[in-house]
Amino acid sequence: MRKYLALVLAIVLSFSLLLTACGETEGEPESTQGNTDADVTTVAEGEEEEEVPEGDEAVEVMTYEEYAAAELDTEVVIEAYVQAKQSWWEDKATIYTQDADGAYFVYDAACSQEDYDKLAEGTKIRVTGFKSEWAGEVEIIDATIEVLEGADTYVAEPVDATELLGTDELISYQNMKVSFTGLTVEDSGDGAAYLYAWDGSGVDGDDLYFKASYNGATYTFVIESYLCDNTTEVYSAVKNLKVGDVIDMEGFLYWYEGVQPHITSVTVK
Repeated sequence: MRKYLALVLAIVLSFSLLLTACGETEGEPESTQGNTDADVTTVAEGEEEEEVPEGDEAVEVMTYEEYAAAELDTEVVIEAYVQAKQSWWEDKATIYTQDADGAYFVYDAACSQEDYDKLAEGTKIRVTGFKSEWAGEVEIIDATIEVLEGADTYVAEPVDATELLGTDELISYQNMKVSFTGLTVEDSGDGAAYLYAWDGSGVDGDDLYFKASYNGATYTFVIESYLCDNTTEVYSAVKNLKVGDVIDMEGFLYWYEGVQPHITSVTVK
């Protein structure tokens, strides 16, 4: 009987050990060797890192206020609208430009003949160059011009600067399209109403200089021959002036040792 019980106990013990061994191996996780988080890199199929094209960085264009505040001899970038073309020679262009806030005189900017031909009145352009000053005239030099194809257009209306003559405020309108009304033609020398060149030493086709007064003060005005040559109406109109004529004018508020507008239209009243 004891042998039988011992045998039964031995069988039961053996069966228990077998169940324990099976329980320890059942449900063990599969090996993750060689497949840890550190070793896994997920890349979306077909996805590539975006590259920024060279030279495609955003251009910071100045407002007129920022341009006016910029120091001389610093680089400036402006966008404005062509108001008149003065000259083109050997891939260099000189133009009068303006936006709703102010005006910019662009002197001898690099410009191909093809692009110069595109510069109709009102055309929007981007100018990159250096702010400079010559005899009081603030201008952009050493510049390049980019025609902004498909942009809006803008032609400025002349600002009546008559009452600003002789005031400190006048210079804040430098290079803008302006008008003057009711000025009186004065003697430019030896009873003449105008001179060829500033000292009278020029000939037909050169710049015309003439004087006109308002409120007791006399100012010098110029027909810039590159802007308005001797085939234009304004050139002929000035040649027909007489001392004492009362005139209205339009032009650009150029500066040379003081105000010296470049006139584009003269009407005798």
